[in-house]
Amino acid sequence: MLENELLKTFDEEGNETGIEQRSVVHQAGHWHETFHCWFVESQNAGTYLYFQLRSSVKKDYANLLDITAAGHILSDESPADGLREVEEELGITLAFDEVIPLGLIKDELVSPAFIDRELCHVYLYDRQVPLEAFKLQREEVAGIFKVCTNDFKKLWFRELNEIEVAGFIINDFGEKILQTRTVARRDFVPHEDSYIESVIKAIDNLILKDL
Repeated sequence: MLENELLKTFDEEGNETGIEQRSVVHQAGHWHETFHCWFVESQNAGTYLYFQLRSSVKKDYANLLDITAAGHILSDESPADGLREVEEELGITLAFDEVIPLGLIKDELVSPAFIDRELCHVYLYDRQVPLEAFKLQREEVAGIFKVCTNDFKKLWFRELNEIEVAGFIINDFGEKILQTRTVARRDFVPHEDSYIESVIKAIDNLILKDL
């Protein structure tokens, strides 16, 4: 069971403090390691971020847009092992040398059900991925949507109230249905502003460096 997974725990400075079951980690609000992989597509007009649409059966944040692929790093794993999340959730196999490390970024999500304090090992996959390449794990992911990074940044920091995203959902028959949606900030998992700002800044710096 996922709640029985063993995770390393840390203090706020990143010093390891022990190992606990996932359920205990989230109940007590211990800092723990996670893997985040953002898919980004560079175009002449700018960059686009890929978001997963969380499944309607997810216990937390169902039907909200979130990081392309993410998951916990177990106590006996390294950040490189987190790539399994990309394959499991999206059906896309990546080698570790294909992703670009953006560093360790803190993120804190507090809800009535749990306290999720993450030390996020964040990676970037900077390549266009055709929508037909995605083979989604339907109990986890209901669709994939792409959004202009600059539009997302303006939405997140309240310069815009709504933006447009384009992608697909999986219907009850397992078919991909193309969709364009108008979304607001409430349609995204409520990550910390500092986390989103750090990710976008790191992406912008990498893209500018390659120009």
